[in-house]
Amino acid sequence: MIDLRSDTVTRPTPAMREAMASAEVGDDVYGDDPTVNALERRTAELLGKEDAVFVPTGSMSNQIALRSHTEPGDLVLIEARAHVVLNEGGAGAALSGVTMRTITGERGLFGPDDVSDRIDRLHPFNPTTLGSPPTLLCVENSHNAGGGSVWPLDRLGAVCAAGREHGLALHLDGARLWHACAASGVEPIAYAASFDTVSVCFSKGLGAPMGSALAGPAGVIRRARRFKQQFGGGMRQAGIVAAGALHALDHHRGDLACDVEHARRLAAGLARLDGVRLDAATVESNIVRFEVAGDAGAFATACHERGVHVLPNGRHGVRAVLHRDVSGGQVEAALEIFASVLEELAAASPP
Repeated sequence: MIDLRSDTVTRPTPAMREAMASAEVGDDVYGDDPTVNALERRTAELLGKEDAVFVPTGSMSNQIALRSHTEPGDLVLIEARAHVVLNEGGAGAALSGVTMRTITGERGLFGPDDVSDRIDRLHPFNPTTLGSPPTLLCVENSHNAGGGSVWPLDRLGAVCAAGREHGLALHLDGARLWHACAASGVEPIAYAASFDTVSVCFSKGLGAPMGSALAGPAGVIRRARRFKQQFGGGMRQAGIVAAGALHALDHHRGDLACDVEHARRLAAGLARLDGVRLDAATVESNIVRFEVAGDAGAFATACHERGVHVLPNGRHGVRAVLHRDVSGGQVEAALEIFASVLEELAAASPP
């Protein structure tokens, strides 16, 4: 099976398994797991922050960031199709009691004026206590629902400056920041510089079996550790999995450019197929989102029967994600299967 559902489906390499098996461990809740501590220091260093906290999932990392920056009833500005909005189970409302005010972006990206336009204008005729106080601006890079779109550094800086002008704290959902860096050539520390907190994943793209981290100022991360525990993220001998993440940081980041190249090859091939709608130029990192003429569910099912696993999104949308367990030969094989499925479905559809 050529599994293109997500870059989370990768398997640990033999070298990663060896690092995990030999990891020095302690009790992370007590702060004495040396491998977790080393991973947190390494992540903070890569992102140019004072500290970092290791957590089981990217959703938890985002959610403890929301809780650390806000109080119940506060307003969070965020792009309408962000992972925090679509794919975290309404946790912002359930766990932090915050209100989301969304910005309609283009492939997940927006500008400084979009931030200012979503902030209520104060006037002495209007009470200041009626609205939810705006507290936090969230940005996602790369943007999953936007098709892996990557923020240009100057545009990102302008958006962050607009947030600062309105007194907002800034959080970066960098679950796939590593791929954004591989695609753009921008270092992680540069992307992270404008933000108070940055969430990064080790299981997306890097190939670790689990884990994410939230990096930021020491005081914010100290508060985040409280919410990590409160949300059920306290782990014991977590150094076993932290060792996999450390190995990935040191040995797998250099491989990510291959995923980007494979995604662009897949996109170029798909764009040539009848029955596919895709502008290959919009594929920037390791995610390929395209539309098929017929039913996306039927297309995904037929592809799976022939050996390619993709995810349907809506009536016509399909997502394919390239990762370290997919070879160049498998990209070509997937394109052949896509072409044959599209031909068969077109022939079976009524005239």
